[in-house]
Amino acid sequence: MTDEHLDRMVRDADPYRPHTVQHLDGAAQNLLEEIMSTPTLEPVAEPPPAKRLRTRRTLLSGLASAGVAAAVLAVIFTGSIMNVDGPDDPPSTSADNPDAAKPISYSAMVLKAAEENPRLLIDQPGWKATTVYGFLEDSGTIRFSKGDQELEMNWYPANVYGSFHEDRLRVSKPEPVKVDGWPAELFQYNAGDFAVMLTPREGSFVELRTGGAWTRSAFDQIVARVVRVDARTWLAALPAEIITPERAKEQAAKILADVPLPPGFDVTALTDLGPNDPYQFGANVTGRVGCAWISEWLRAKKAGDDAALQRASDALRSSHKWPVLHEMNKEGDWPEVFWEVADKVVAGNPPPGYRGSLGCE
Repeated sequence: MTDEHLDRMVRDADPYRPHTVQHLDGAAQNLLEEIMSTPTLEPVAEPPPAKRLRTRRTLLSGLASAGVAAAVLAVIFTGSIMNVDGPDDPPSTSADNPDAAKPISYSAMVLKAAEENPRLLIDQPGWKATTVYGFLEDSGTIRFSKGDQELEMNWYPANVYGSFHEDRLRVSKPEPVKVDGWPAELFQYNAGDFAVMLTPREGSFVELRTGGAWTRSAFDQIVARVVRVDARTWLAALPAEIITPERAKEQAAKILADVPLPPGFDVTALTDLGPNDPYQFGANVTGRVGCAWISEWLRAKKAGDDAALQRASDALRSSHKWPVLHEMNKEGDWPEVFWEVADKVVAGNPPPGYRGSLGCE
C-alpha cells in the first residue's frame, strides 16, 4: 500500500464524512483533523480549523465509549431549555424532569471550556446529540439527529470567519437571519441543503449545516428553536455515552485492558481530552498509545536496543488483535489507518507523516 493510499484512508477515516468532500489547502491541514472533522456535504475551500482531536483532532464534524461503536446516542431534549445565555446561572429545573434539579459536578476545566464555547442546543423534543468532539479546543463539533434529519453545529476561531464567509459567498447570495437573536446569514447549496453562519461572538463563530432530508420550511422552524444556554445546561444535555474528563480514566482503562502499554505511559493524562463521543475517544486513546510505541521503537532503533525494539514491534503488531480497534472498525476507518502505520513501522519504514496520521503531540 502506497503512502498516497494511506493519506486517502486518513482523509476517509471519519465514519460520518461523506466521500465527496474535497480538502483544499491540504498542506496546512493536519491529516488527523481530517479523520474526524466536520462533514461538509459540498466541496468547499475552507481554511484549516485548529487541530481538533489531537488524535486527529477534533468536529466533528462528527465527526464523530471507550472502544464501543459510535451508535446514535440517546439524549432527548424535552420541554423548554432554561437559563439561556447565562453562564453563571444555576442549571435549569423542571417539574417534568426531577433529575434536572439534582446538582451535577463538573470539573473546573470542563466548565471553563463550556463557558468559552457557543453552547447551542435545539429546544425541541426528539433531537439527539450523536457526535461531540473538539470541546477543549477553539473549534469543535456537535451533531444532532432526528429521524432522517441532521443538524451539525461547528465552531471555529473568529479570526478565520472572513475566509469562511468569502467561500460561502460563492455558494449563494446570503440571506440575513437570526439565531436566538444572534445575527447570522443563511446560504443555500441546493433545495434541501442549507448552512447558517453566525457572526463572531466572544472569540468564535458558529456554522449550522444540514444533513439528510430538509425543506426550507422545516429548516426555518428548527433554526427558530436553536437557543444559547448556560454552561451547566449545555453539559447536562450531553448523552451519558459522551465520555467527559471525569470518566476518561475509567473508560480508558476498559479500552486499554487488552492493550500493551509503552514504557512510562500515563493513563491519567487522558483526562485532558475533553468530552468526546465513543468513537472519537477510542481514536484519541489508541492514537496516543500508538504514538508512544512508535517513539519507543525509534528510540530503540537509534540506540541499538534490540530487546526494546522487539517489544515495541510486538506491541504494534499486536494492534491487529486489540478489541477496541475491531469494535471501531465497524464504524469507520481509523483502525485501518492505525494498522497501516503500525505495519510500516514494524517493517522498518515509519511513514514520514505518521505523526499527523495518528495525531501525535
